[in-house]
Amino acid sequence: MRKFLMTTAAMALALGVTHGGARAAEGVEVLHWWTAGGEAAALDVLKKDLEGKGIAWTDMPVAGGGGTEAMTVLRARVTAGNAPTAVQMLGFDILDWAKEGALGNLDDIAAKEGWDKVIPTALQQFSKYDGHWIAAPVNVHSTNWVWINKAALDKAGGKEPANWDELVALLDKFKEQGITPVAHGGQPWQDATIFDAVVLSLGNDFYKQAFIDLDPAALSGDKMKEAFDRMTKLRSYVDDNFSGRDWNLASAMVIENKAGLQFMGDWAKGEFIKANKKPGTDFVCMRFPGTQGSVTFNSDQFAMFKVAEAKIPSQLEMATAIESPAFQSAFNVVKGSAPARTDVSDEAFDDCGKKAIKDLAEANTAGSLYGSMAHGHANPASVKNAIYDVVTRQFNGELSSEDAVKELVSAVEAAK
Repeated sequence: MRKFLMTTAAMALALGVTHGGARAAEGVEVLHWWTAGGEAAALDVLKKDLEGKGIAWTDMPVAGGGGTEAMTVLRARVTAGNAPTAVQMLGFDILDWAKEGALGNLDDIAAKEGWDKVIPTALQQFSKYDGHWIAAPVNVHSTNWVWINKAALDKAGGKEPANWDELVALLDKFKEQGITPVAHGGQPWQDATIFDAVVLSLGNDFYKQAFIDLDPAALSGDKMKEAFDRMTKLRSYVDDNFSGRDWNLASAMVIENKAGLQFMGDWAKGEFIKANKKPGTDFVCMRFPGTQGSVTFNSDQFAMFKVAEAKIPSQLEMATAIESPAFQSAFNVVKGSAPARTDVSDEAFDDCGKKAIKDLAEANTAGSLYGSMAHGHANPASVKNAIYDVVTRQFNGELSSEDAVKELVSAVEAAK
């Protein structure tokens, strides 16, 4: 993993627009982990939007796709009494900071702009705490995607795998082609992203029981052993240099015809688009085999921290900009995700984007939209990290499937 990079520019006073007052708004200082090409390009949409309103942007990028490193930096800043204006955050991490009383209040602007009516309830459970709006959701990412090199797929017969056996057969064909079948980065959150999809592929009820309800019977049963067995099989299709590889470098392997496919959330699409690749022509987007009709999600949100009164107008302008339909479309077209609002047109989205929006709506209606374990939307960080540890050790061959099941049960119980 790249060493994280922090750039701290001098805070500048913004010019021009203020939020309902005569005093010039201060700039915003934004801590995030969107450092990969496609992500950085998407974030630039928000930056330019605010700069167009006269609000200066001070960037605090911290590399590392799962946000773990960013939370370490944030903790140091808050402890020092110097919280950033806004922080990119996921799921239960937002609620943990809210419980500490560290977050601001967006109720007035949310009421004025009708957020309750257009932001899905599944997202609101992380955007609100104790009935108050504390964060502005940027998007809905779904995590159970497969990104396939179209040329390699065509060479293998052109059929998208519909189930586990067909997936294994396709990976064997990729191996015969002399390319790496599965592009993967050996980081705990990436291992867990695959495991999330594998568990979901064994049934919606099983996923809910195991990762949302934390049912000991599901965690310790035969299906969980089968999930670990499948992880062992997938490990056999990964190259020897996978350890520590950033996710976007794994995406690049597929883009550059060095690998057949990648299991990754829809932020991977941004890398393909940035490389001028087109869905259906250069790459294929599909749900992990066996999870069709179901979606595991996370939602990038900007948690708004308590800041000095002079900084609040800019903070509110940022929240307004994030939730505007125009920004929601422009940002998510670039990012690869679906809008956090239900009233945004899919007109500007490509085929994968349209599919993402359609899948999300259908899963929401069918009751098969689940918070992603791997991305902090199923359980608090303590449980997530306990699962991470077992999954990564098993994937790396340190635990047998049988031992991994036993370790998983005890680790989750201890972390509850």
